[in-house]
Amino acid sequence: MEEVVLEKNDEIVMKLLYFFITEYSYSPIILHGAKNEIWLENLNSPYKIVRIVTNYIHNNEQLDFDLFKTKKIVGKIKKKTFTFNANTLSIFVNLGENVQFENYIHNKNSDCANISDIEDFKKYSFVIETFPTITKTTKFKEKGLELFTKITAEINSKNEVEQKRAEDIFKPKKPIITYILIAINVLVFILMYLFGSGSQNISTLINFGANVSFFIKNGEYYRLFTAAFIHIGIIHLIFNMYVLYVIGSQIESFYGKRKYLAIYIFSAIMGNLLSVLFLGNGISAGASGAIFGLFGALLYFGYNYRVYLGTVMKSQIIPLIILNLSMGFVIGGVDNLAHIGGLIAGTLISMAVGIKYKTTKTDKINGIVLSLIYFIFLCIMLFK
Repeated sequence: MEEVVLEKNDEIVMKLLYFFITEYSYSPIILHGAKNEIWLENLNSPYKIVRIVTNYIHNNEQLDFDLFKTKKIVGKIKKKTFTFNANTLSIFVNLGENVQFENYIHNKNSDCANISDIEDFKKYSFVIETFPTITKTTKFKEKGLELFTKITAEINSKNEVEQKRAEDIFKPKKPIITYILIAINVLVFILMYLFGSGSQNISTLINFGANVSFFIKNGEYYRLFTAAFIHIGIIHLIFNMYVLYVIGSQIESFYGKRKYLAIYIFSAIMGNLLSVLFLGNGISAGASGAIFGLFGALLYFGYNYRVYLGTVMKSQIIPLIILNLSMGFVIGGVDNLAHIGGLIAGTLISMAVGIKYKTTKTDKINGIVLSLIYFIFLCIMLFK
């Protein structure tokens, strides 16, 4: 059999794809009209975008146009993925001798490297600092078809792992905790009529644990929790339970049952805690604070999976949150402070409990610290 020989540039590209995909979990970006270049992204990496350019660039004018075009594409990716700084590394493997490359190595949020061999990366300290094993990991004994087969198998194996992870996160799961929470809310609502004077009677609301500033400041802290399961009127109950079913089912599926319950309870308590600061002599109740905490959890999840949900974030999640908050300011009798308190709490506690395959240990520690600071701050404000 005749031996298959890879062109040198093709071999470099194969090795680089192997390195960035298998070692640093970069994913290919599909771009229409981008010829002779490969775009990779990892939004958790110092270089969020890496592009490997095989197109022959003859002179500085062509290189200027290439970098101008790259800047425009990166701008679109930033909007789609809600990324403020998308540091980019452009690796050129086919530059002409007429290009004066030294003036292009460092640009705003963009670095460039020109290589004809993997070892050439040693000339670029910023690459070695970010990817210290790039010259070692890409050394292979195999050549030609054998090298192509080995690298392809490794990349496919890595992609299979990532695909299984995505399936694990996004596959629908039965929302058992959501059903239980809805059942508890409905049961409490019925009990207020069986053992009290109804869901709109002030004495009944107080007896069942509604949010009242005077009682909480005098030691009845349980109201911060129980108030989240009490609703004032059937419309209030139906609306909240519908939203809880829609949003809760998603959060329970994305985060898992235990984390979902932690998000719900913490958001409910913190929403009621912020509410009671400005409640005066009023009374409040409802699952809205907890539900807005779930909105915060959805926001945090969407941001971490913005490669998949970037468009949904812009077109659905963020507008939905803004719409609901705006309605709270316009419609009378709505406890918008509980909404805001729950939204903040849900976002912070989501970072603390973490998202499977995404949240790092540092992220979790930061989430725990911020959640504690938020809780302590509200407590100090309430009991000062």
